[in-house]
Amino acid sequence: MNALAALISIVASLIFWLVLAHVILSWLVAFNVVNLQNQFVRSVYHGVNGMVDPLLAPIRRVLPTAGGIDFSPIVLLIVVQVLQTFLIADVLPALT
Repeated sequence: MNALAALISIVASLIFWLVLAHVILSWLVAFNVVNLQNQFVRSVYHGVNGMVDPLLAPIRRVLPTAGGIDFSPIVLLIVVQVLQTFLIADVLPALT
């Protein structure tokens, strides 16, 4: 079971950092700090969006935008942290 806990922790950490990169990259594009005309920036942007958007889509269907601000990444980060904390700290050690 320790391997399962480690795998869940790694996946949760990966999702956390991908969502954080998605948010920062979208801000950089929105404020015109980086340009999507650059091939490297465009490929990174589309790659991160391709990985994160399927996770954000169900949250976006339920949670409306407020004044043009998308709160779905914040909700996803909170859900990932809560799942990681409770699932690994409380549930999995009890199963072993």
